[in-house]
This record gives sequence, C-alpha cells and structure tokens, in this order.
Amino acid sequence: MSTPFVSRYGPWAVVAGASEGLGAAFAEALAARGMNLLLLARRAELLAEVKERLSVTTTVEVRTAACDLAQADLAVVLEGLTRDLEVGLAIYNAAYAPIGPVLSRSTDELLRVIDVNVRGPLVFARTLAPAMVARGRGGIALMSSLAGFQGAPRIATYAASKAFNIVLGEGLWSELSPAGVDVLVSCAGAIRTPGYARSSIKGDAPGTLDASVVAEKTLNSLGRGPTVVPGATNQLARFFLGRLLPRRAAIAIMAKNTKDLS
Repeated sequence: MSTPFVSRYGPWAVVAGASEGLGAAFAEALAARGMNLLLLARRAELLAEVKERLSVTTTVEVRTAACDLAQADLAVVLEGLTRDLEVGLAIYNAAYAPIGPVLSRSTDELLRVIDVNVRGPLVFARTLAPAMVARGRGGIALMSSLAGFQGAPRIATYAASKAFNIVLGEGLWSELSPAGVDVLVSCAGAIRTPGYARSSIKGDAPGTLDASVVAEKTLNSLGRGPTVVPGATNQLARFFLGRLLPRRAAIAIMAKNTKDLS
C-alpha cells in the first residue's frame, strides 16, 4: 500500500521496545499506514503476540527480533537485522525505570538506565540515520517524558535519561533536517500501558492518555518541529512547570506525583 506516509518514511519502520503498551501501539498505527515493521524487544513471546495480532488485521510484513537494547554490541545487531531492509523510520520507545530513591537502588540498576535510555537511543539513531541521509528522506522518533524537564524524585535517574533524549533529539533535528530526515522527541505524560497499570498509582494521573493516542499524535507530528507534548493537559503542565513556576516548585510538584510509585 503506497501512501504519502510510506513514500516519506517507508517502506520499513523499526520500533524498539515494541512488545506491549506504547511500542505495540506504534506497531499497530504504523501497520495501519502500510509500513512494514521490524519490532525489537527482549521478550520474544510478547513480540510474537503483537505480530500475530497484526497478521489478522493488516497485510504488511512484520519481522521480530528478541534483543536487549542495553547490549554492548547493539550497533552490530541493528546492522545485521536491517542489512536487507530500506528503513525509513526509526522509533526508540524502550525504557528502563527503576523506582525509588537513588540510594535505594543498586549501582547496576542505575547504570542499566544509562545503557537502555541513553546509550540505546544514541546508538539506535547513529546506526540507522546514515542510510536515511544517503536517501535524502526518513524519520527518527525518540520517546521522552514530561519527567525529563525537571528533577523527579523517586525516578531521578529515569528523568535525567529522558532529559538527555530531549536535548539529543533537538540537536539531531537541527543536524539532520537539511538532509531530509525528520527528527522528533515525544515528551509524553502518563500513558495507559501494562507497566503503568502495574504501578501502585490508584486511578489515572491528570492528563493520562491511551497508548494509541500518544502513538498517533507522535506520528502525526513528524516533520513539524523537534518536540511534541501529546495531550492538552500535558501541554499546560509543561507550560506551568517549565515557564511559570520556579524550578524548586516544579520539582516539589513532581515529588507529589511520584511519591506513590512502586
């Protein structure tokens, strides 16, 4: 199926962190647009379930590969998996988020945040972007978070990693746009995913969105600027926390929102 989206970003999309939740929603939204998919995550059985669902509703080709996005040879793995594919869109959705005060988590856990959330998207973009630049078209989307705009107690390392993604994506947007490659950082608030449901939060936080809504908003925003904040409530929160309130007050608000996470 040839559509303007496929012509711009196709024929293949790679989604990292695609086994459930937002990653699976990206896979479904992209398949509906006619994109062939390479889906990456650690859990092969969940990837197989996503592939099976898509085979019932679409005719696109779907490949899956179980891999740890924190592995040291990620670039080599990505090169091997995409060698015979014309990848026009790369979405990095994978994230690791240990919850609790920094001093309550092991050093190994905290360093895994760096490997998955910082090193992972950097290697992902650096590996897949050159072919897009050579073709003069393509797109890269990095999933960040509202937590990345200020300190966030109990998820401090996760929030810091998301700040890295915002700044990295903005820089890549400026560097790659002249070559025809759109780069976007999606700064989401709370999303209804299995991981969110497993947290100890009772009920939805203000601005919580369905994963399908976040995926659609992100894809629709490609080519329109370096960042997007899905949802009107989240856009207001970003404005007040980032522009109107003192930094100390913004951190205090985040502390209230994260105090019940476990």
